[in-house]
Amino acid sequence: VAFVKSFNIPMLVLGGGGYTLRNVPRCWTYETAVLLGHENDIKDELPYNDYFEYFGPDYRLHLPVSNMENLNSPEYLDRTKIQLLEILGDVEPVPGGQIQTGQVDSQLTPKGVPTSTVVRDGDADDEDDKMEGAGDPDKRTKEEESGRKQHPSELAA
Repeated sequence: VAFVKSFNIPMLVLGGGGYTLRNVPRCWTYETAVLLGHENDIKDELPYNDYFEYFGPDYRLHLPVSNMENLNSPEYLDRTKIQLLEILGDVEPVPGGQIQTGQVDSQLTPKGVPTSTVVRDGDADDEDDKMEGAGDPDKRTKEEESGRKQHPSELAA
């Protein structure tokens, strides 16, 4: 946080997942102090509060340094990395949602998405109005027409 903050640009700081419940409050307490420029003012002893039990068993902000030996050999780490990359290589990417920023260029229709326009004949009777370019929404288009690749699971019953 301090490194990114040193660029003096606006930041949005978000959390992730997969952390131990006892370490998350410690981390966010300290990183919030760093964001606010008070990392030297924050005390290791914590005052009692509604979330005090999350800081147990020692109820201090900083954890004691561990001298635990890293038993992961370089060979084991290389094998694990290769296995992971092989698994990730077989994962087909999923389509994401289009981001609309409100700018003119962001309102473009992605390739393969039919655009539809209503053609009005000028009468007050809207029954004569027709949709052009919409196509049949229940009809499957060919892969090469839509520019979209179908995953085999999409065709599963």
